[in-house]
Amino acid sequence: MTKRVITYGTYDILHRGHINLLKRAKTLGDELIVMLSTDEFNQDIKGKDNYYTYEDRKLVLEALKYVDEVHSEENWEQKATDIEKYDIDVFVMGDTWEGKFDFLKDKCEVVYLPRTEGVSTTAIKERLMGNKGAK
Repeated sequence: MTKRVITYGTYDILHRGHINLLKRAKTLGDELIVMLSTDEFNQDIKGKDNYYTYEDRKLVLEALKYVDEVHSEENWEQKATDIEKYDIDVFVMGDTWEGKFDFLKDKCEVVYLPRTEGVSTTAIKERLMGNKGAK
């Protein structure tokens, strides 16, 4: 029986922290599904501006050896239905979300993975915009 893992994110300006998370998530099962935040979800709900479009971010994720499928995340509420829709065994998020998705434990295993120290998309964007002091 195939063990399926799911994770969520924006994955804008892909960096080693993203790769580390995806690599560790993949070790928890046989297949890794990434639910990628749409441009509309990021802008209208999360209040974030993307550097890359959804289609560009999706293309990059699909090229990674750790990722088996990429689908769209359009709202916060879809996580419970995604678990059923994709027959998920393990739900994975970074530990900055610790405890926020424990309500899904009756549907599957919930795992929070530690962040990679010293790297963040926000800091990269700040450096690109000329704020050299950001890390």
